[in-house]
Amino acid sequence: MTDKTQSTEGAVSEYVTAMIGGQLFGLPISRVQDVFMPERLTRVPLSSSEIAGVLNLRGRIVTVVDMRARLGLPKNDDGKPPMAVGVDLRGESYGLLIDQIGEVLKLNDDGREENPVNLDPRMAKLAGGVHRLDGQLMVVLDVDRVLEIVPDLLAA
Repeated sequence: MTDKTQSTEGAVSEYVTAMIGGQLFGLPISRVQDVFMPERLTRVPLSSSEIAGVLNLRGRIVTVVDMRARLGLPKNDDGKPPMAVGVDLRGESYGLLIDQIGEVLKLNDDGREENPVNLDPRMAKLAGGVHRLDGQLMVVLDVDRVLEIVPDLLAA
């Protein structure tokens, strides 16, 4: 499955949308493996605060990344259980912990803009551009950048 299709107007990309801290994000559909409710999350001792833990998903060990922590946002206190978007990077499985999953959007590539200069720096370092939608901004997440988590012990 590809995230690009040709239309009469030009190239079109498909995004799975997600809400994190009240902000709309889009993940390229080609990078999304599945969407699931994380259950029985096991904390990893001495891991970064951005790592929520690990879980077993259909026989695979999945590292779960807390997107709120990754974006420098406070913990969610609305009482709703989080969801996760499953992605792969170099053969390893990851789950991105989000507040809420949205719909799949098909957007023209020529509508994608560079990150605005006033975009929060924590979002900007994980974003691969933005799309202006009706009354809101969808930040396109660059999955590779999101998963660039270097443990503090290795960085020292």
